Amino acid sequence: MVPILIIGVLIIIAIMVYIGLREDRNSDPLQDRLAQYGERELPESLEEVELSISFKERVLVPIMKGMARIVVRFTPQKQLEATRRKLEIAGVSSDPSAFFLKRIVFTIILGIVGALFGFVIQKQPFLNSMLYAVGGAALGYYLPMAQINSKIKKRQNDILKALPDALDLLVICVEAGLGFDMAMGKVYEKWDNQLSLAFGRVLREIQLGKLRREALRDMAARMDIPDVNSFTGAIIQADQLGVSMSTILRVQSDQMRTKRRQRAQEKAQQAPVKMMIPMVLLIFPSIWIVLLGPAVLQVMASGASNVF
Repeated sequence: MVPILIIGVLIIIAIMVYIGLREDRNSDPLQDRLAQYGERELPESLEEVELSISFKERVLVPIMKGMARIVVRFTPQKQLEATRRKLEIAGVSSDPSAFFLKRIVFTIILGIVGALFGFVIQKQPFLNSMLYAVGGAALGYYLPMAQINSKIKKRQNDILKALPDALDLLVICVEAGLGFDMAMGKVYEKWDNQLSLAFGRVLREIQLGKLRREALRDMAARMDIPDVNSFTGAIIQADQLGVSMSTILRVQSDQMRTKRRQRAQEKAQQAPVKMMIPMVLLIFPSIWIVLLGPAVLQVMASGASNVF
């Protein structure tokens, strides 16, 4: 009875946390409700306005925000900074506190699922069911981080694919007489990918007063790609030494295309090794069944199998 009661309480907490996390608006619901009354007759009291707000906005969302602040308070600063950097590299505009709260939600939900699987479906003893719960909780704790790492890898691959073509367009624009900033603006206007969005952010930061070299360094730090670091380093050095920008961009474009060709050749060399696993586990057994199956059936039907 006690384990079922604990699971029920955890389910209620998980549902409340999940509903609270779905609130993604930055506005104050009370202010929104007051704005709605702007064109109507004024309410009699502030209590009437507060009660007109939904239960989620009035109760659940403040609870979730309070839990997020508690999580941040007990989380080491070094871990917060590492998580914030991972979120920046992944291109996710989220606060580390929300990410840690998401991990807690996944931990609770999958822990409950593991406990239910052990108690209800498998009908295991208490200790074995707790092992299922611990395994589910561990999976829920590491699942959000695995999702962030997957987004980081996908974003970095997209940037690497788009970088040589972007450099070619930069070379054309600079050789046609445009400045480097305007050439980046052309890339931002023509394409809609992760690299063009990063260029657009650099341009906005420059317009707000940040130095170009600092904006480029920040862009490279948000991507964490060696090719982008090499490109930004060459641009910053050319800007400081007064070297021709078109020459630097031409050299960088040739290098990036060579590196992309080398990566394609490397993946082509890895393909036979990667194909070996599904061939051995899936294709070869099927071929053996098709070729040897009729012979085995004939041997069994003739009674010759008794010889062995």
